[in-house]
Amino acid sequence: MTDPQLVLTERVQQALGSAFGPEHATEDPLIRPSQFADYQANVALSLAKRLRRAPREVAQAIADHLDTADVSVEVSGPGFLNLTLRDGWVAEQAAQRLLDERIGVPQPAPQTVIVDYSAPNAAKEMHVGHLRTTIVGDTLARTHEHLGNQVIRQNHLGDWGTQFGMLIEHLLDIGEEEALGMLAAGDGNAFYQAARHKFDNDPEFQQRSRRRVPLLQGGDPETLRLWREFIEYSNRYFRKVYRTLGVTLTDDDIAGESMYNPMLPDVCDELERTGVAEISEGALCVFPPGFKGRDDQPLPLIVRKSDGGYGYATTDLAAIRYRVRDLKADRILYVVGATQSLHFQMVFAAARTAGWLHDDVKAEHVQIGSVLGSDGKMFKTRSGESIKLTDLLDEAVVRAEAVIADRGYDPEARRQIARQVGMGAVKYADLSVSHDSEYVFDFDRMLALTGNTGPYLQYATARIRSIFRNGGIDPQSVTGPITLGHPAERALALQLLGFGSVVAAVAQLSEPHRLCNYLFDVAQTFTSFYESCPVLKAEEESVRQSRLALSALTLRVLLRGLDLLGIEVPERM
Repeated sequence: MTDPQLVLTERVQQALGSAFGPEHATEDPLIRPSQFADYQANVALSLAKRLRRAPREVAQAIADHLDTADVSVEVSGPGFLNLTLRDGWVAEQAAQRLLDERIGVPQPAPQTVIVDYSAPNAAKEMHVGHLRTTIVGDTLARTHEHLGNQVIRQNHLGDWGTQFGMLIEHLLDIGEEEALGMLAAGDGNAFYQAARHKFDNDPEFQQRSRRRVPLLQGGDPETLRLWREFIEYSNRYFRKVYRTLGVTLTDDDIAGESMYNPMLPDVCDELERTGVAEISEGALCVFPPGFKGRDDQPLPLIVRKSDGGYGYATTDLAAIRYRVRDLKADRILYVVGATQSLHFQMVFAAARTAGWLHDDVKAEHVQIGSVLGSDGKMFKTRSGESIKLTDLLDEAVVRAEAVIADRGYDPEARRQIARQVGMGAVKYADLSVSHDSEYVFDFDRMLALTGNTGPYLQYATARIRSIFRNGGIDPQSVTGPITLGHPAERALALQLLGFGSVVAAVAQLSEPHRLCNYLFDVAQTFTSFYESCPVLKAEEESVRQSRLALSALTLRVLLRGLDLLGIEVPERM
């Protein structure tokens, strides 16, 4: 089983080598889907400039050397190569996909891939800003696992630092029982804000908070006990949010800032001992090459402050060293807000200078854009506060129940479908745009049953299930064969053959929106097929079986693709 675009890429590369020499056999043929053929190769236009020959002449030379088994080629325009696959090849490959458990998804040599995502702050509630890092990271983790990689999820909680001195002192002021009751009731933000207000306005409280920090860092038993209470209540809250969202993070994936605290002195010692870091104005700094400030002076990455304290950079460097040396990472994905771009550029550069990141290990910042309100500004409440993620998810379910057709569901089933549709809508709206782009949070648009939305894809999938339900057929039992007699059948079969390469591209490029766009195209292509080609009422039994096979393959692709996005599909809608 082979992806058609990969087949044509190999064929054109072979032709390039035969026509112009082996040094051209590895060039990108620039093959893309085309409205004039199945695919179009544009390599002749760029190659012609280097060869100083006419583009059509170069294109014709490629066509003359092309292996045309199962494909026809035509030179068009200024030098385009239009490539059309033989119907029989497309049908045969589609039938094989139906029998393939992986539906054509490749399984390359496995790597150890670490995905650092979600990373909320302990003792604070998650807000809408955590939505994207959690959803995008979870999709990338699912996708890499499906490709056969060993995925290590890392939830880098903000569970350490000076703010805990402030929080512990506030807990002692109001009483442990009342404080933990507030956390248990989901009032973490109110607790934090009250502590912050006292810290900013009460010098005596501020002094006590600062004195509490070295007790925490030094391992004072009572201080650590209170700190653990905060962490436990926070983790209970995070578990609830993750269950609601349907993401795969568990307590076993927590690797917060506190985990790296014992490593920080040694990280600084190694950096200083090897000459990577130096003392500057009393602080220990790394000056990664290529980074300069406004004064055109080298920009420092501070790894130990002048007062002996550590910052985010120190923790992130410790994490890289641990992930490479101990976890044996081949690739590390940091699914973090785009505003942290400079920070991660400098951290990665410092880690490379220290020898912790090398050519065999790839560290990437998967930049996450902001969620905006309808006014184009950061999505907040009318009073200007960050919107609680739990409130947002609850509203999604309530609104979803209002758009679900009344088909006589019992109340529990209706709530379950509303949860699946609501969460699917929120997640798909996020994932369907490029992760580094901003997007406007709009319930009406994301819950629509038409257009490129989660509910549309869920409905399309449920409708295919209804075909088999109405025919009394188990879609898992359908095995083909597949024949292509109508253009809509061929278009659908060809579309389905691209699933494997799209999943591989999502993992390679860390771009989940590619899978969303592909699944939307599949659903639309199936709709055209369904409107043009009767399935259960096909006049000939062989045609009926072939169309059932195409429907079963479509169902499998949609279900698998939506599962990689972390989106559940109701049996009925």
